[in-house]
Amino acid sequence: MRFVWAVVAFVLAAGLIGAGIAQRTIFQGPSTQKVAVDVSEPAPFVLMDGDVLRENPGAQTLLIRGGGDIFAAYGRTADMEAWLSDTDYNHVTAGDGGELDVQFVEPTADAAAPAPEETPSDGAAPETPVEGGEAEPAGRNPAGSDLWLDSFSDTDSLITDLQLPEGVSVLIAYDGIQDAPDDIVVSWPIDNSTPLAGPLMAAGAVVLLVGLILYVLGIRHQRRGRGPRRKGPGPLPVTEPIDVTQLPPAERAAIEGADASASPAPVEGEETQPEKTTDGASSSPDGASKEMRAQTASRRRRAFAVPAIALTALLATGCSADSWPQFGEGTPSPTPTATVIAPDNQKPPAVTEAQAKRILQDAAATISEADAAMNIEVAGTRLDGPALTARTTEYALRTALPETTPPSAIPTDDVEVVLPEATDRWPRTVLVLSKSEGDDTVPPVILTMTQQDPWSTYKITNMAEMSADAVFPDVAAAWLGTSLVPDDSAFLSIPPGELAATFSDVVDAGEQSAAYGLFDDLALNLAKSIRDSRQAVVQNLADNGAAETSQTAFDIAPADTAPVSLTTLGSGAIVAVSLIDNETVTPTSADAVIRFGENAQVKALTGVTESAKGVTTRYEFQLFFSVPAQGSTEQIRLLAVRQDLLSAEVLK
Repeated sequence: MRFVWAVVAFVLAAGLIGAGIAQRTIFQGPSTQKVAVDVSEPAPFVLMDGDVLRENPGAQTLLIRGGGDIFAAYGRTADMEAWLSDTDYNHVTAGDGGELDVQFVEPTADAAAPAPEETPSDGAAPETPVEGGEAEPAGRNPAGSDLWLDSFSDTDSLITDLQLPEGVSVLIAYDGIQDAPDDIVVSWPIDNSTPLAGPLMAAGAVVLLVGLILYVLGIRHQRRGRGPRRKGPGPLPVTEPIDVTQLPPAERAAIEGADASASPAPVEGEETQPEKTTDGASSSPDGASKEMRAQTASRRRRAFAVPAIALTALLATGCSADSWPQFGEGTPSPTPTATVIAPDNQKPPAVTEAQAKRILQDAAATISEADAAMNIEVAGTRLDGPALTARTTEYALRTALPETTPPSAIPTDDVEVVLPEATDRWPRTVLVLSKSEGDDTVPPVILTMTQQDPWSTYKITNMAEMSADAVFPDVAAAWLGTSLVPDDSAFLSIPPGELAATFSDVVDAGEQSAAYGLFDDLALNLAKSIRDSRQAVVQNLADNGAAETSQTAFDIAPADTAPVSLTTLGSGAIVAVSLIDNETVTPTSADAVIRFGENAQVKALTGVTESAKGVTTRYEFQLFFSVPAQGSTEQIRLLAVRQDLLSAEVLK
């Protein structure tokens, strides 16, 4: 009967293991779902709508095949459509029944053309002249644009995994001139896990082990019952002991002689003892044979058990996690966070935090390259406004005076604050606070970057070093963004458009200024240092004996550039302004001349060593203030300051 149950166990084990293997092989479905893009009319760009990628659940895999360097990027759909508004492209959208609709889009009539001064590093290709004197764009390379949230490139084949949120699309191209690749496939993962495969194979292995045990027990039982069954002799008659002493002498002697001949006499000095085995039993061939058979049977049982255990382990370890039920993988409990309520009409932030860091790093690298080569054209691809004007003068001084210290590099390894403008229009502005991680001698830098149109790069317009005693105000999160404050806003203690003139009055009038009490100690100390530098110039003329033959005049006023104002969480604003400080020295008589003496910078910028009419030296101050809301008792706090020499001109 044991053999019957062993066979049943073997058959059941084969069925269970076969069913488990079949689930992982012939019955397992496909792991991905794919859909191809059919482009009928080639164009330099393919814009794949985000709805196409989100057509099915799970992470999306984008496969692009072509010949050459393939480029792909993802960004906000509205931004990409604005960037493509002046060129042909194919727009891929989700259709009915899982099909894809591909629409050829021509340039819109009111699309703004890229700025003519853009360089290839800005993502714009040079224009090609045509007959008639007009120029037609030769294409625009999408690589390097600041609009993309992220980008990828590879040769001949590009594969990338994506998981894009709503409102984000993908751009596919080569270099903006050649027609974009048309072999595009999107795939999504399909859940083809087989949670019963592992348990089935494990159960089969257990049943197989039970069958092997039954089989061994059956063999053992059969061998025990296989031995010969001989019939033993019948019972002997009952005998009684014979009393030898009562027998006749002759018979008694015969019996005693027979007993003596049957028992040999022991050898002298030798003892006779029965042989014993190690366990105390008398040794015999039958006993040894039984012991050997018992050991052999034990080894055979172990020999059968080892393959069964090995097979069970092999089946259990050969199954992946998809072959077993997954327990205890519930949804994690959300962690409560501070509630930030965005207005219903809130626009998306101009950049993400990661995007702003990437832009700043690229801008800093470009500016460092320009500083090393003193190439103002390269610097102009990442600088504008007061920052570019200051760099122009610095390059001129370094050309004439090679020992002039080059400007400090912008720290980018620790970007602490990113405050983007929330808008879907251009121009766009972003404020950044960046620090150096390993060098305490490098002060933090506050700067503003502005993008004029979809085809331009972000350019740094205002930049200043933050004081160690300054306290940066609380601002909105980068994912929420902020808004620009109008120059004439009445919601601040001072409108941004009047801040530069108000501080200029504090510099000129000191404590006599009506706005003196509106500024904090850092701002007042800066105003005092400017007045002290003026007094030093007057004293220097007196020490050189030129006080009677020359006179000085000072004037500080707002620069021509408009202030940049971004709101903070306390209903205040961070305002960046620029001031121009003019220092003019003129002779008081027709016979006197103004000699520049040891002022090497004025000599280098003017190209002369003296002037009969006088000289005007212009300095620029870039300042960042934290301005409180109207009605607040807080003072206007100075956050950062930077002073640059702009020019030195001989009066005519």
